[in-house]
Amino acid sequence: MTRSYLPGILAMAAVVVASNILVQFLFGQWLTWGAFTYPIAFMVTDVMNRVYGAAPARRVVFAGFVVGVICSLIGTQIMGEFGPLVTLRIALGSGLAFLTAQMLDVSIFSALRNGKWWRAPLASTLVGSSVDTAIFFTIAFSGALTWLEPGNDVSWAGEVLPLLGAGPLAPLWVSLATADWLVKLTLSLLALVPFRLIVARLTAQAKRTTAA
Repeated sequence: MTRSYLPGILAMAAVVVASNILVQFLFGQWLTWGAFTYPIAFMVTDVMNRVYGAAPARRVVFAGFVVGVICSLIGTQIMGEFGPLVTLRIALGSGLAFLTAQMLDVSIFSALRNGKWWRAPLASTLVGSSVDTAIFFTIAFSGALTWLEPGNDVSWAGEVLPLLGAGPLAPLWVSLATADWLVKLTLSLLALVPFRLIVARLTAQAKRTTAA
């Protein structure tokens, strides 16, 4: 059975590695390229949950978490213009956000498994994505958590600006979090199409294997 969902583990690992690399490159003023690859992790989790069940989905999530920790450790050793590419706060925020949000995704999906086909992946991804964004940006950049890493100056993230350049005044990190959240919500809707197609393909393959 482990061999059957090995592609899910590899897919999750690829998403995590790609996102850790692409997060270093800006896309516009509020986002990085990693914002467009990271949400795919929720689709991977949901596909595994639908086809193989909650337990295999959790194993895939844990594999992604381990890969993420390794990426963070490597990032702490790479020096950028302003210091290590990955700080302690970013590492903590990233790890806790991923594990909490993905496990929540699995639980919500499982609870809604018997409803309409789109309900479980949509609800679990929307909630999981929102929790992921809230945990990561709060831990990584909120001025209230400076005590986590006093030597890491994130005062730039607290600069008060119009939200997304046009809304009410808010710290910069809130605009970054909002932009990230909106991308995740949009991609959660778009991901329903590939989710449906991939699940149908894997289910058919599983049936053929069982029949053989």
